[in-house]
Amino acid sequence: MTIATTRKAAGRIAIVAAGAAVSALVLAGCTGSEGSDAAAEKTEIRFLYATGDETWNSTVDALVTAFNEQSDTTTVELDPLPAGTDYPTALKTVDATGNWPAIVDMRDTLTYVTAGKLAPIPSEVTDLLESDAYAAAADGNVYTMPYSALNGELGINIVYNKDYFEENDLEVPETYDEFVELLEDIKANGDVPLATAAAEIWPADQLWKSLAASTFAEYSEDGGYWNTAAAGDASVEDLREPLEKLQYIVDNFVLDGWQSTADAQTTTLLVNDQAVMATSSAGLGRLMDISKVDPDFNAGMFIVPAEDGNLYVLKNSPVGDTAGGLAISSQAAEDEDEYASSIEFLEYFYSVDAANLMQENGWLSPNIVKSDEVVQNDSIPGAADYFGLLDNPNLVWYENAPEFSTFSALNTFFRQARIEMQDGQTTIDETIAKTQTELETQVAAAK
Repeated sequence: MTIATTRKAAGRIAIVAAGAAVSALVLAGCTGSEGSDAAAEKTEIRFLYATGDETWNSTVDALVTAFNEQSDTTTVELDPLPAGTDYPTALKTVDATGNWPAIVDMRDTLTYVTAGKLAPIPSEVTDLLESDAYAAAADGNVYTMPYSALNGELGINIVYNKDYFEENDLEVPETYDEFVELLEDIKANGDVPLATAAAEIWPADQLWKSLAASTFAEYSEDGGYWNTAAAGDASVEDLREPLEKLQYIVDNFVLDGWQSTADAQTTTLLVNDQAVMATSSAGLGRLMDISKVDPDFNAGMFIVPAEDGNLYVLKNSPVGDTAGGLAISSQAAEDEDEYASSIEFLEYFYSVDAANLMQENGWLSPNIVKSDEVVQNDSIPGAADYFGLLDNPNLVWYENAPEFSTFSALNTFFRQARIEMQDGQTTIDETIAKTQTELETQVAAAK
């Protein structure tokens, strides 16, 4: 792959010829109006991103609008994939058609790095982030940069109605057994304990990952559960207990209609008192969504605890297929202007101005070097609960970053298999068996 020279680099080269060009410019005088128009023409680049989370959607729109207003050389066009789209599948379509955007909100990163579809991100961008906020791939290049703070999957949690808790003398659970008792108490009051979603398959992770976290954490020091299973030293059977918990909760405590509920709808269900709690993976953004719908709603947030009382949370992986982030496509890198514009946009994205704009919109800005100049947004109702999770003495980080390139296909399969199980279409035994078969198939395909 040939990476085009950037405008900045091209400018340095052009200095050598600048003196010779001066007389020609003087002679051209006012007759150069067409040339001036051409010089003022901006390079257009596309930014492909996954929608579905309203806070992220509004943040992206605000960032691109602000960038376009201040850039003399670039116009960024948003290329959103609608909610409900299976993003990894959509990326495969983009690749198949050869119509890559310049900036990509990546999934399956390792797959596309290996295929040569992403361009290395230069140091003028990477130097804007803290050194532990990104990592190089096996070839020594950096291909993705995080679009949010590295708080792992702290955003996968439960949002709830604090007023309801106070009125009914309910407490945030400190163990898994207390969580089940909480569900039972709410149901005994004649109310629906929990709203969740599965109209798109990815929200199926929200409740599942909380319930499976302690099991996954057992494999953290061995490279994570999925890598251990891929090596044959663990199996899907080891996930039986969290699958049983998932089935029990869905059967007894979840609001009917979850199969056709979109993730964003759970905010409305909560605010309209159709459920006392709701699953979420949006973190602080979900609290922002709630405050937009009803500024007076007293929202709270907690993580489903394990049996031992710990809050097991997956760490961010800066590399591999699970390392989501912003990337530059190799297709854009072959065009000098598109590559330069891509770098220009990423430099803005990791600036203090952009970070402050993210915070204003309820998004947690990435870990930039100048983070001490960023104004943290603690005005969102319930925000103290989110930030409090980071300081919780029972918080335990674990690792589970798959290293085989076909994990995305397995992940999509497992999500769908769990939905079918929860819906009564298959049994837990059948779900375990067919997911184990799919695991072995995808591991073999990755070799």
